Amino acid sequence: MYDERLAEFSRERLDGRPIPDDLRVLLVAQWEGRTDFTRLLDLDFFEAGEVHPLLDTSYLSEMELADPEMQAVNAAAAEMATYVKLVAKGGRGWVGYWLHPDEPADRAWPLAELDTEFTFRSLVGRTLAEGAAAERAGYQDEPDERIAFTRLAAELAELGLPLSTQDYDALDDTECGVDPEELMEELIEAEREKRGLR
Repeated sequence: MYDERLAEFSRERLDGRPIPDDLRVLLVAQWEGRTDFTRLLDLDFFEAGEVHPLLDTSYLSEMELADPEMQAVNAAAAEMATYVKLVAKGGRGWVGYWLHPDEPADRAWPLAELDTEFTFRSLVGRTLAEGAAAERAGYQDEPDERIAFTRLAAELAELGLPLSTQDYDALDDTECGVDPEELMEELIEAEREKRGLR
């Protein structure tokens, strides 16, 4: 029923890569108008045609766009957009996957968050649902995020989206092979050098 829409999302947000199972469930739920997952995970998936946050310069004035420093930052951000595949608004900004070509191909896609200050952070978990649940566990009425995560995981399982674990401490926290934050800084410096700003 949603095959074409899923294919379009894959092309636009993941460069045509297969959509992970949990993301497929979450997307279809949003498109069907279900709010159960949104309530639990606080994710709002991008609609077709929405600009990638790293490519959005609409908030900048003409003067800012003409500034060589800002041009260096925007060029670096555009290159970063080829590696960080953001799929939803949530958390402290936007969330998605870190798909740098130097990351090991034999493991789950690392999860990434980009905040509104354009700072990158890795999320724990093997799936987007796990990463979002781990983040949301810190914002529940339950002060112990381990207990809160277990409750969230149980609710997600009841809704048909089981996580690989209900144990917060067992969540995958493998670090990225290429650190997004460090790469962004390197790219900005390279772009500054191209423009004679060093």
